[in-house]
Amino acid sequence: MNNVVLPSYDEGAPLVPRDRDPQPSRLGNVVESELQSEQQTTHAQRTSNFATLMHLLKGNIGTGILAMPNAVSNAGLLVGTVGIPILGIICVHCMHLLVISSKTLARKLGCTSLDYSSTAEQAFRLGPARVQRFASFARFCVNTMLMLTQFGFCCVYFLFVSTSLYEVVKNLSGSTPISAHGYMGILLPLMMLFNFIRSLRTLSPFSSIANVLQSSGLIMVFYYLFRGSHSGNLSPYVAPIKKLPLYFGTAMYAFEGIGVVLPLENAMATPDDFGGLNGVLNTGMVIVACLYTAVGFYGYLKYGDDVKPSITFSLPLESVSELIRLMFALAIFLSYALQLYVPISIIWPFLKKKFSLERFSSRDQLIFELLLRAFLVLITCKRKLRLIIVKDAFIMVFGIFGSIIGTYTVIKEIVEAMSKPS
Repeated sequence: MNNVVLPSYDEGAPLVPRDRDPQPSRLGNVVESELQSEQQTTHAQRTSNFATLMHLLKGNIGTGILAMPNAVSNAGLLVGTVGIPILGIICVHCMHLLVISSKTLARKLGCTSLDYSSTAEQAFRLGPARVQRFASFARFCVNTMLMLTQFGFCCVYFLFVSTSLYEVVKNLSGSTPISAHGYMGILLPLMMLFNFIRSLRTLSPFSSIANVLQSSGLIMVFYYLFRGSHSGNLSPYVAPIKKLPLYFGTAMYAFEGIGVVLPLENAMATPDDFGGLNGVLNTGMVIVACLYTAVGFYGYLKYGDDVKPSITFSLPLESVSELIRLMFALAIFLSYALQLYVPISIIWPFLKKKFSLERFSSRDQLIFELLLRAFLVLITCKRKLRLIIVKDAFIMVFGIFGSIIGTYTVIKEIVEAMSKPS
């Protein structure tokens, strides 16, 4: 969305190119079908600024914050700490571009709001003639990437909660007859029931509870980080270049909330308060970036290169540390439905239109939607698919940055070799 091209229009200008038949068939149907349910939403069902802020914090602060000390260890104390807020600024800038583009296109189309994929599609459709034929493909790409990303988050969330429960029970009792996969099976029906909540407004209290749990857990984590001496086993201020892909992969995963930006803004009672200098978006993301930077810096300063992939597993085996693990596990559990909200908002309208589900009664449609939600939860629990998604995401991130860093290293060696006297 960084390169969205928005043409200039005169007041009252047609919404379709002049060389095309100005029939609203495809354009109007797309917008109307996407926004029919949104326009029927009453003001009482919309979320307040505070509820939106809670959702925004919960959508961004997940398991990634616990991995920030490990990320800093792959970049060095200086580069890793400075890089986190820089990446945060870039991500927030992209979020603002997305919101501005969505509002501008919605105003041009005369509709209430647009979601992520509709924004991409209409930006192409109303853009220069040479890119208009790619409008449907842009929509497909955005939906595909969003679903893969959010499914990946849900898989990691499922794995984190089950692993945390397994570790806590094992540490407190000395052993457990149930494996980590067994805990996933125990959590599966609970995840399904929780995912049956269909409204962001209904989810807002759970987001608030999750934020309280995570805030309390982070305070207790900082207690351990500031207690006692710091580790002397620290990497130099700049780590070897070959480790930077791991840093960028972890840091970019941590800033995971761009997929929930438009759903949250569209569900607000006062959407104009979302943007702006002191709006909900900037307020929430400043909090997120500060927390990421602090956890990454002090966590690595405390444990050095011995820090575990999750800071909670670096804590000493004490009752308080086990309580911290339980608090984070519950917080991530309460965040699961919010992360799966985005794929459902993409898949369910598509299925309704594809199979003409409107011909069924409201009760039957509700049953179909609940079955879809249960199926999506089951997918994120399936071990083989989870590993494939996580593996593919890692390979993609590693490949991009590995190629850049590898090219730089080769060019550097060539220049150094040619600079040597013969």
